[in-house]
Amino acid sequence: MRGTGRPERLRLAQLRAIGPAQNERRSDRALGITLTVVLHAAAVAALLQYQPIRSALTEAAPIMVSLIVPAPVVEKPKERPKPLPVKHNVQPPPPLEPAPVITSTAPEIPTQPAAPPPPPQPQTPPVAAAPAPGPVTAPPPVVPPSFSAAYLENPPPRYPAMARRLGEQGRVMLRVLVSAAGLADKVELRTSSGSERLDEAAIETVKRWRFVPARQGERSVAAWVLIPINFTLEG
Repeated sequence: MRGTGRPERLRLAQLRAIGPAQNERRSDRALGITLTVVLHAAAVAALLQYQPIRSALTEAAPIMVSLIVPAPVVEKPKERPKPLPVKHNVQPPPPLEPAPVITSTAPEIPTQPAAPPPPPQPQTPPVAAAPAPGPVTAPPPVVPPSFSAAYLENPPPRYPAMARRLGEQGRVMLRVLVSAAGLADKVELRTSSGSERLDEAAIETVKRWRFVPARQGERSVAAWVLIPINFTLEG
């Protein structure tokens, strides 16, 4: 018993010595944590006193919005009023009467005597058929007018002096309406020579020409004719 009691006393003594040291370490740790928290709080408070930091923290802080949805209101179905009973006065139908019998007698129509037959009409002689028309003859062709006969003595157009100096030349095509009397009733420019001076000279000359009028059978008729006029400079 004495041998076993000494080690236990030593262990108890060691535990008693370790206990205060651990308590001191724990108190020092708690004090350090408290000081750290206090310093952090003071730093945060100092930062919050600075307006730009406080505005940034306020803007960065999330805003939580919670919507409160009202519970749906359930309406109770309205009770429909019960229809009142309708009383019907039912009367028995009247007794059926027998339908009257109607008899009709058609009056007798007196018969008329038959009309006498019409008298026979006199026979007319047959009408002779009209003679068949003969074959239609086509009108005779039109012989166009002429302007190149020698006895007409139509002078050629004069070459304009200005056109000659400028070296203008070409061909003019005129369309002329020749009357039954052989005169130029209308002169139109069909194709230009390219020079206004040459065209005017040709038109003014042909207006004074005489023509052999067009003929259809034995009579003179008015008709159109084309007249070419060449303006050429000879060397």
